[in-house]
Amino acid sequence: MSPVIPGFAYRRVAVAEGVSLNVAVGGSGTPVVLLHGFPQTHLMWRHVAADLAADHTVICPDLRGYGASDKPAESAAGGYAKRTMAADVVALARALGHERFALAGHDRGALVAFRAGLDHPDAVTHLACLDVLPTLDMWEVMSGAAAAVGFHLYLMAQPPGLPERMISASADAFFGHFLDLWGRDPAAIPADVRDAYLAACRGAVGSIVADYRASAGVDVTHDRADRAAGNRLRMPVTVLQQDWGAALGYDATALWAAWAPGLRHTTVDCGHFMAEEAPAEVVAALRELLTR
Repeated sequence: MSPVIPGFAYRRVAVAEGVSLNVAVGGSGTPVVLLHGFPQTHLMWRHVAADLAADHTVICPDLRGYGASDKPAESAAGGYAKRTMAADVVALARALGHERFALAGHDRGALVAFRAGLDHPDAVTHLACLDVLPTLDMWEVMSGAAAAVGFHLYLMAQPPGLPERMISASADAFFGHFLDLWGRDPAAIPADVRDAYLAACRGAVGSIVADYRASAGVDVTHDRADRAAGNRLRMPVTVLQQDWGAALGYDATALWAAWAPGLRHTTVDCGHFMAEEAPAEVVAALRELLTR
């Protein structure tokens, strides 16, 4: 059996026409929604979720296209735009009885959370983004030889066909590469969880590529429009990141501050998978955010 978050109840919730999300819900109190990153599922939050559930209702979905959630076909209408995925999250919270909620995301989930904060400021009370830059800023800082670390971004940005075939031909090696490269503590992702991540990704190559492809297209368009309009994140915002900005030649705090006047930006000394490698630090940061 696939691992689960102990003590959490699992259900499927319809969030859009033909799209239901797999979601784990636990605890009671004010709601907190946690969105996973790549190449993971909701399980990445297992430690953080268990702690927060002591005094919050904690909602951990698999994003559309990932894990056990539905994987609709890619479409010109933006089926994997972060705007669409953010609308999923708001619909999920409402279906569970929450008009307003705190929201935290890691990696891809942080991009969804960022978009939800811009598009649904009346729903998102507090926002946390872990180890990512907003999509537009990410593309603007990636250049030269340093951009080689993001080769997967360019691969999955290509037109449909080739990326899917290449990745499907060696899916475990492809997705496992990032689990190995981006983490500092191999013990943080035990074998059963790693196997669950790889199995989930193996069955979702097309939708994962579609998610990344959207970030090289429609997501950039949406970010540019918000930047031009002067739209900002109006809620308290916490950003946790590794200290890799200097190596790529940019100031992560300044980039985030341009979007978030209520920003607290903190560097965390761990690998990319910080909710699994440094859960106590993540919990402390989220609890501090929720007091603001």
